[in-house]
Amino acid sequence: MIIFGPVPSRRFGRSLGINNIPPKICSYSCIYCQIGVTSSMDVERKKFYSPERIYEEVRERVDILKRNGEKIDFLTFVPDGEPTLDLNLGREIEMLRQMGIKIAVITNSSLLWREDVRREIGCADVVSVKVDAVSEKIWRRMNRPHFSLSLSEILKGIQNLAEDGNTTLITETMLVNGVNDDAKEMERVAEFIASLSPHRAYIAIPTRPPAESWVSPSNEEVLNRAYQIFAERVGEVEYLIGYEGNEFAFTDNVEENLLSITSVHPMREDAVREFLKKANADWSMVEKMIERGDLLETHYRGKKFYVRRMKRVDGR
Repeated sequence: MIIFGPVPSRRFGRSLGINNIPPKICSYSCIYCQIGVTSSMDVERKKFYSPERIYEEVRERVDILKRNGEKIDFLTFVPDGEPTLDLNLGREIEMLRQMGIKIAVITNSSLLWREDVRREIGCADVVSVKVDAVSEKIWRRMNRPHFSLSLSEILKGIQNLAEDGNTTLITETMLVNGVNDDAKEMERVAEFIASLSPHRAYIAIPTRPPAESWVSPSNEEVLNRAYQIFAERVGEVEYLIGYEGNEFAFTDNVEENLLSITSVHPMREDAVREFLKKANADWSMVEKMIERGDLLETHYRGKKFYVRRMKRVDGR
């Protein structure tokens, strides 16, 4: 299936997915990948589907969706492998631009050392780059890259893309318990991301069954710490922990509003109290949510924070 969706996306709103790489051809074999272990490791760009076929399939789906009154915010290249391995990617972006819908590319960043790749994805409206680690040993354990790849070259390529300034750049960092989530590595990653001046930095955890069964997400305490480290350096930071949708809407359901916000941003105690005051609710609501296990209290630098309890990979 080349076209799927649209699906709700916190980064891209109503996103129509484009699967421009056959499964699973990739330059990485990440331990947390929801598609499983990479079956074909590759770093050579090739032609897979014709740009004409991709364009026609997207056009047909867009026409149907428009007739049904469905909204589409982005056409997103998010395949079962690494999208920049597609030698036709630049041509596909060029053709799809005719539809007048914004285009996004989600990349693992591994080929950004190549000028042709940067030039092609620079034509997209938004590019999401993966930065899980900046230390060689952690990068190799986490992303299990093709043997020919160089982390220093990849990081330099990401910086070059940011300096080009042709696209809106966002970053995504996946946290895996005991692999890349210690404070020192998070500080190093945050410093690197800060040097890119991205539009926004996202912190994610595995929310679906990973390639390796031993992989588990970082806990809420560690997530909160990572968020604060990033926020001190990067500025605009959000969680990607599996809750999509109406995160900032204020409705009569105060509990759901609070859970929606804390699934994106941990809230300090004073912010929660102010929120409850505006909603004409009292602290007993928070106590009940903690007791039910919907909300967790965590700490960072002597401050209390409240975070929505995450659904684990095993569904608990």
